[in-house]
Amino acid sequence: MTEVLETQFAWLGEDRIAYQVLGEAPVDLVICHSVGDCIDVHWDWPPFADFLRSLASFSRLIMFDRRGAGASDPASGQALPSWEARAEDARAVLDAVGSERAVLHGGVDSGVAAILFAAIHPDRTQGLILGGTPARFLRDTDYPWGFSQAEADRAIEGLEQMWGTDGMAEAGMPEAARDPAFRRFFARLCRLSLNRRDAAAYFRWVLSTDVREVLPSLRVPTLVVYREDFQGIPPEQGRDLSGRIPDARFVLVPGADGALYSQPTAETLQHIEEFLLGLRGAAEPDRALAAILFTDIVGSTERAAAVGDREWRNLIESHDVVVRTIVAQNQGRLIRTTGDGMLAIFDGPGRAIRCANVLQDALRPARTRGAGGSSHRRSGAHWHRDRRHRGPHRCARARARRAGPAVDLGSSTDARCRVRYRVRGPGRARAQRRTGGVAPLRRPRLTRQTGRIDRRFEGVSGEDRDARDLMPARRQA
Repeated sequence: MTEVLETQFAWLGEDRIAYQVLGEAPVDLVICHSVGDCIDVHWDWPPFADFLRSLASFSRLIMFDRRGAGASDPASGQALPSWEARAEDARAVLDAVGSERAVLHGGVDSGVAAILFAAIHPDRTQGLILGGTPARFLRDTDYPWGFSQAEADRAIEGLEQMWGTDGMAEAGMPEAARDPAFRRFFARLCRLSLNRRDAAAYFRWVLSTDVREVLPSLRVPTLVVYREDFQGIPPEQGRDLSGRIPDARFVLVPGADGALYSQPTAETLQHIEEFLLGLRGAAEPDRALAAILFTDIVGSTERAAAVGDREWRNLIESHDVVVRTIVAQNQGRLIRTTGDGMLAIFDGPGRAIRCANVLQDALRPARTRGAGGSSHRRSGAHWHRDRRHRGPHRCARARARRAGPAVDLGSSTDARCRVRYRVRGPGRARAQRRTGGVAPLRRPRLTRQTGRIDRRFEGVSGEDRDARDLMPARRQA
């Protein structure tokens, strides 16, 4: 008789996230399931169940349904871009099971969320296993693999029509789909995980992702596993992915199906076990990606002179109280206030943008206080592996010297937010609505630090050379 594993729930605010735990080995292995997966149904297909039990024989296996899928609640409150929400889900489950650090295992599409979790939370990530995940899904001038946009659009249209039918197995699991019982199982698995419209929306987001500029920032041991004969994502994309991650290991295993749980699995399991056993002496990384939000009051010196010391002090005290409250509400960390602004750190650009939007609305009444005209605020958000900063006025000068993509949020209050990562989903739509026709949301690219100098500011001379203040201080020998 098949063992029935207990489904438990982790709380994230008002939402419940369904998870299961199997095994007692020293290394925690978190499975970030791909779209179309549901933890309660996995055990109904014996080869899938056998694969999971094999993983649990040399790890403590942790599986969960992301919010909005399977047995988990839909995400409540203001939505974040999908990968930020999935990072929240994984962290909530790790906290619930008492895991300080874990190895994350991501499949074709869920590998994107695993990569970004590892980059943001290296202190919680012991290692990374990517099964069939590419750096991006669409072809580009500098990326010769993947789908064209027309092919992607046709694939999404076909998915909406086939979702929950036998055709889904034939598209992604051609070898396993030879068994009619598997086709029925896979169709049921899809139906119980997501409805077809949500599945199509998710795939549209996945196909738009591009993590190439995140990959060099990874500082965790990484294993990239690809199927030799899987036609959906060829091995060349896996070699490209592993080549962009420092010290990553790339392996090819037999099979033509997208998911690693389908037969044959012996070689795949051997590679994963060897990888986990080799992690026990791995060093802990000391750097992480973060979104840094900074603000200042435009013309603060002139404003202070116009309203007088007492009124200015009252204005700044009110400003600081509002800033502390809103940063905390958006799960940021306030580093410091600067007298006429602040610096805060967030896990991702979606929260930084949302916080900037809320701050504009909350601080708008300050525009009418006292004499001397209105008080304008400007804000900027950068997304990189930083723990230091420079002021918004210097960022504005650097921006003027170097043309680049930017997002203007709320032009009426002169608030600028530059997010150097492609923000998709609700966070992007919000930013577009707030532009006021000043600057459209184009395709920001993540800026990668090299450890000593930020390449965004190469060629910037004169006063703007203080861009080096963004860099971590050079350690003394």
